[in-house]
Amino acid sequence: MHNQWIPSSYKIDYDAALSVAPDGVSNLVLFLRETLPSLWRDAYLAADTRQTNLVELRLGTFDYVCDVCSDLESSGEVAYDQTAQDRVVAAFGISGTAKPPNANRSAHWINPNEHLATTERDHGHLIARCIGGSGLRVNVFSQARLLNRGRSDQGRLYRQMEAHCSKRPGTFCFSRPIYADGSCVPRWVEFGVLKADQTLWVETFDN
Repeated sequence: MHNQWIPSSYKIDYDAALSVAPDGVSNLVLFLRETLPSLWRDAYLAADTRQTNLVELRLGTFDYVCDVCSDLESSGEVAYDQTAQDRVVAAFGISGTAKPPNANRSAHWINPNEHLATTERDHGHLIARCIGGSGLRVNVFSQARLLNRGRSDQGRLYRQMEAHCSKRPGTFCFSRPIYADGSCVPRWVEFGVLKADQTLWVETFDN
């Protein structure tokens, strides 16, 4: 796994999670869908000092755990903070090719355009469109161009993992942005794939 030097509070012991999982691929997928979101939430909450508002939404075959802090600001529960932005905690689901349905809730938040002032960044997708990821903003983030376009060692590995899911529709996979500040631009992106041998292939990439 790349980037072993990321803070320990961000790390998740996926091997430990798998060690208590049931046998059988279908049962394992169900187990991961039920177990991993809690681990991601706990890691996110442990690393974040701001008040959070975690919600979950589904687009096609993928679920998104999101921190919609702007709702707390709108309701007056917390003071407005221009450094705190709505963002995705994790996206996970089953790879496919069909376009997911529209979801109006996600259309008004996460605007990556403001973070793309340089030519070194792209509109990346947490879940690639080729495996069923949405084109809506909730699935879009500011991504390092070399990583997004496979033009570096990490980028080629990232593309290899996406291709693995694309060639095997029905594969469980996930994307977990990891933040170092209050913005919606992740410092790292963790991508995971459940392989046919019931092991998790997880890599963490610089962003």
